[in-house]
Amino acid sequence: MSTIFSSFKLSWYDYVAFIAMLLVSALIGIYFGFFKSRYNTIREYLLGGRRMKVVPIALSIAVSQFTGITVIGVPADVYTYGATYWLMCFSLVFVVPLTIYVYLPVFYNLELTSTYEYLEKRFDNRTKLLVSGFYVICSDFFLALAAYGPALVFSTATGIDVQIVSFMVCGICVFYTAIGGLRTVIWTDVFQFVVIFGSLASIFVISVRELGGFQTIWMKAVDGGRLEIFDFDLDPTKRDSFWIILIGYTIQLLCQISINPVGVQKFMAVPTYKDAAWSVIYYAVSLALIITFCILIGLGITAKYSDCDPFITKQIARRDQLTPYYVMDFAEKFPGVFGLFIAGIFSAAISTISASLNTLSGVIYKDFVSKHLKRNLSVKSTTKILKLIVTIDGVICMCLVFFIKYLEGRVFVLAMLLSAMKQGPALGLFSLGMLFPRANSKGAFYGSIGAWIVILSIVVPSQYYKSKNILTYPTKHFSTDGCTIETISFANTTFQTFSNGTIDSTLPTSEPFFLFRISFYYYSLIGAFTTIFLGLVISYMTKKDETPVDRSLISPVSHFLLPESEEPQYRDVESALRILEIDSKSKDEN
Repeated sequence: MSTIFSSFKLSWYDYVAFIAMLLVSALIGIYFGFFKSRYNTIREYLLGGRRMKVVPIALSIAVSQFTGITVIGVPADVYTYGATYWLMCFSLVFVVPLTIYVYLPVFYNLELTSTYEYLEKRFDNRTKLLVSGFYVICSDFFLALAAYGPALVFSTATGIDVQIVSFMVCGICVFYTAIGGLRTVIWTDVFQFVVIFGSLASIFVISVRELGGFQTIWMKAVDGGRLEIFDFDLDPTKRDSFWIILIGYTIQLLCQISINPVGVQKFMAVPTYKDAAWSVIYYAVSLALIITFCILIGLGITAKYSDCDPFITKQIARRDQLTPYYVMDFAEKFPGVFGLFIAGIFSAAISTISASLNTLSGVIYKDFVSKHLKRNLSVKSTTKILKLIVTIDGVICMCLVFFIKYLEGRVFVLAMLLSAMKQGPALGLFSLGMLFPRANSKGAFYGSIGAWIVILSIVVPSQYYKSKNILTYPTKHFSTDGCTIETISFANTTFQTFSNGTIDSTLPTSEPFFLFRISFYYYSLIGAFTTIFLGLVISYMTKKDETPVDRSLISPVSHFLLPESEEPQYRDVESALRILEIDSKSKDEN
């Protein structure tokens, strides 16, 4: 019996859905690039003139947090390990106020084009260049990975070379991002949010119809243990638990939203601080909605394969193929649904790539290029430079895609390593600057380096043990009781039938050192804490190097730590935010 992967063919409905998504994205770029491109200042190109609306900004930020790999991976994760991932919605309850009251007031008041400019103002130029340069390198790699994942799914279903698909997607992103600036990115993201939500909702509705109703799906998920999410065990070496997701994902989301240049740039594009705060709230609601639908699709996969696991029976080679395999299972009865699914995962990838390219152009220009140009450079010339940076960075992304397929499984190990090194230390560095007035440049510089060393010493051995199957995590219950397969063919290889029965995973008898077993959800927390701790210790040891700190560089929640001579005019956070709102309105009027 051949698998769905080998026998499935896309219908013309599928191609129409996919091509329509790409075409509309390009047309939005053409509209803003050629008919709305009146850039009187650089802020018009990078920040939309600070006239963007709240809801489009919120939707854009939410969709840029999702790559195609996330849309594919989260449902499969639910089937394999359970729905604990949904608890990240609880994390948003803490992320929203922390962003609004701790980090956003500083960035919005300073009106920075690149968030890393803050590090130069607060500490020194070498700290800014260190962190900004590392961000650029990591981002280029992730852009290539974001393009490659969905392209691989499309290539599997159509036979079109994965590199051709990746180049096409990257090319469209470069085109509309370069010519249209942030406004194009925002409105394209809004369209892509609709596509993603529509694809996920459609798959869920089909699942409910085909699997006997929502109650049947829910009960099979309960019976399979997928809804046992309230595990209050404090053990940090578990893969996930209530506390691991709540604490770990709170820090991860802070890294992705509160100090990440992609998110902060968009929050800066609205007219007032109040609008920026509402954007954070609407972003959280939008993200929680998409996450919930991904979880529900994962429960549908559980119901569909509760008695015949496709991985055990070799219908698929890897568990990350579960989601496209599941959609293909329904595709013959519902023409166009797989095309909508493909459009959804590519929308997630394109939104991530375009948002990152736009942000990277600002970061590279402000942090590395502008200081080598003459000061009276015209807006037209500067805009051309920004567009050139977008194009060059897009070409680099395409080149990296070419090498990714030769890395095989090691690409995901590298992705995990770069993510851990980029997010946690960066959050720790910004927190050190905004929350601790006594922290100095030496503490910031060497604290971040120390955090990177600590992260390396934990992540590299951990990934090594995982690659050798020495470090594994217990999965949920899988069964083949309902299978009637005699011979299964996959990827040109024939496998003999497994005996009907239940197969459960077991843990290895020998365990690596404690630190190497810590959940990967805690990597960002470890990086942030190490940066702050080392930064404060080194700052205390080099107190003679302290310089006066401008109160605008300190978060309102830490103004009480300022020396008496630097005391602000206000004594609490709400007063600070009221004054900040008045200041931002007066700046807009001028």
